Amino acid sequence: MKKTFLSKLLITFSSILLFGYGIIYACGGGDWFDNWYYNSNFTPETFADESYVPLFLSGDVFYGIGFDDQHNSRFNDQITADWQSFLKGKMNPEEVKAFLLDNDRKIKVEELYFFFKTGKKNESSIGFASKINLKEPKVKEFITFLYLAQHIESVSVVEKNWSYDPVVYKSFTDAAIIKEIENKYSAIKDTFLKNRYWFQTVKAYFYSDNKQKAIEFFNKTASEVPQNTLYYRAVSYIAGIHYKQKNYAVSNYLYSRVFDKCPEMRVVAAYNFHPQENNDWKESLEMASTNQEKAALWAIRGYYNDEQEAIAAIFELDPSSSHLNYLLTRLINNQENKISADYQKNTVAENKKQQKAKLNQSVLALVDTIANSDTVDKPYSWKMALGYLLSLNGDYDKADKMYAASEKDLPETVLASSQLRLLRFVNNLNKISKIDSKSEQTILNDLKWLYEELPAKNIENLRFYNASNWSRQYLSALYKAQNNVVMAELFSQSTAYYSGNAGNSFYDDEKNLLAMKSFLQKSDKTQMEQIAEKIYNLKWRDISNFQAVKATFENKIPQAIAYMKETDSVQHYVLLGNPFNGNIKDCHDCEHAAYQKRKFTQIDFLNLINEMQRKIANNEDVYNNSLLLGNAFYNISHFGNARTFYEISIVGYGSSPTYFREAMKRMIIDGSVSKMYYQTALLAAKTKEQKAKCIYMLAKCERNDFYNQRYYFQNKNYWEVYGDKINFLAWNGFKTLEKDYSDTKYYQDVIRECGYFNTYVNQ
Repeated sequence: MKKTFLSKLLITFSSILLFGYGIIYACGGGDWFDNWYYNSNFTPETFADESYVPLFLSGDVFYGIGFDDQHNSRFNDQITADWQSFLKGKMNPEEVKAFLLDNDRKIKVEELYFFFKTGKKNESSIGFASKINLKEPKVKEFITFLYLAQHIESVSVVEKNWSYDPVVYKSFTDAAIIKEIENKYSAIKDTFLKNRYWFQTVKAYFYSDNKQKAIEFFNKTASEVPQNTLYYRAVSYIAGIHYKQKNYAVSNYLYSRVFDKCPEMRVVAAYNFHPQENNDWKESLEMASTNQEKAALWAIRGYYNDEQEAIAAIFELDPSSSHLNYLLTRLINNQENKISADYQKNTVAENKKQQKAKLNQSVLALVDTIANSDTVDKPYSWKMALGYLLSLNGDYDKADKMYAASEKDLPETVLASSQLRLLRFVNNLNKISKIDSKSEQTILNDLKWLYEELPAKNIENLRFYNASNWSRQYLSALYKAQNNVVMAELFSQSTAYYSGNAGNSFYDDEKNLLAMKSFLQKSDKTQMEQIAEKIYNLKWRDISNFQAVKATFENKIPQAIAYMKETDSVQHYVLLGNPFNGNIKDCHDCEHAAYQKRKFTQIDFLNLINEMQRKIANNEDVYNNSLLLGNAFYNISHFGNARTFYEISIVGYGSSPTYFREAMKRMIIDGSVSKMYYQTALLAAKTKEQKAKCIYMLAKCERNDFYNQRYYFQNKNYWEVYGDKINFLAWNGFKTLEKDYSDTKYYQDVIRECGYFNTYVNQ
């Protein structure tokens, strides 16, 4: 029975790998890359060189890039530089680059080639005569090479880097061209050109309909060429052919050699490395003639399967292998992913206990062994990694010693020094189990660095966001345990933007609100308090704005005005619609777009409400003032045109009341104040038209109360209630309007504009 080799594959391979230079077909992305970046303290770029970056731990195929799409351009810079060096100024460097990379040069190359062959002038030979010395032998060799290489590129270059549909690959069937390229290799003496014609011969046979000839040619001539990039590109072609022939062990062994010796092709080699069974893997290992070759095989295996096992094997085979460094980053990042903390539910001590329980102790032991061996090529990497694992394990003093030891060979780069400082900070903060002035001093400078300096410096690749977020939660939990609710809130704002919990619930408790305002007024804040205040995204004006909104909904307008005046520029925000209009149908966008003779700022709005209430108290124009006040309180509710009045960070945001926490949901859908004023207006109404309008406005409030109870307060599945088809009810206001006011103009306006009422009347 077959035994699957890679039991923990992170990648689903295509059913047929495209030889060794194939293209990955799928939707690229890299969406998960950001999550990895923001949920880690251990920056892989600190420890492994650039060639390994795509192989760092990622939820995508390759870290940072998603899918490898560099197949047509991977060697452009190197090829251009090589040919410019060969030509030694015989051609302008920009011309060399254009001939190599510009698609529109293909016809020109053909014409120049035939000019050299026949001596007959053509458009290109005439056009380039003033730019290029067409008699220069090196120029002729360059054009001749391009002419022959272009034939192979007609099948080797694939324009589509990904597709939902499989791409049909073509074979190169011009045997004469292949033979000419091979003859060039055999005859030419120049080592530079000979190397390139050798590679082109392997490539031509690879894309031909007789791929076995590529293997035969390679085996016969490989010892004659330098083992440079071209050599390993050719090796990848041979590996691809062996894979197609189901010689999996040979294919994977060859890909491991490419992975080991050609950094530019590590992505290609890693993608195409794919043993089918354990036997293939064992055979590949047996083919490896040196410990270095065996280490390379383990290095790719570790990418797919178990980096811990791979690290242990490589360390025994070749402890100085650079492959250990990228595997170390995967090992540590994987450990980070298995450890989580919930400071909302658990105390700091409980989180540490869970963290230690989830840490793989065998990983800690392995890294400890290697870090203390000093046989790896980057000892600082292993000492820093060990220090981090010791921190996670609660061994803070031992971690300090490892960090100190890592400084001996630490690279003099901003990234390396910043990574060390970040991990030291994590360790130092973990040491603190109680906040006091003494413990604060141990982290003050690092907190300023983490919260203020790092975001401004934008150090490339440094993963500090996780430490920033974690430290806030950690400190908040400590302050909460010590009943310092203000500092707990400042470090970790009690805000969530999930259904039913939008906004900031901290301020629903009046004691908390007053304590925060008192804190913000303090003139003698400690350094820690200053840091906390600076990272908090709410200011005095935001709290006063919240107080103004609450006071308004509670119909405490003088208090609301006083609070609103504390909001600086917020009081001058302009409401989008006229808040005193009472329309037949609720259409926020329509009312915002409608012509408004007068615009109202928030403070104007409150002042006018206050003035109308004063007039009612003095029995002045009670009907109009009451009707306008009913409209005003209706419009600042969820159902009106002035939602922006309450849509602030503390209250929350959302198109449905279900997006708000319970206290705020009840506030924004409450129509009791507007109903009170509409009823006052009805009592003061003198005409049937006036009364009809009041009756209809009260019917709207009655309808809204029904919605509130049915959709927002019942503990039923929303869609179950929504689908019960109870659409039209005979509310009292509708009954009264139809029974007693059908002879009014306003009644006709309602029938014309309100489809709901029209349906009710006609059903």
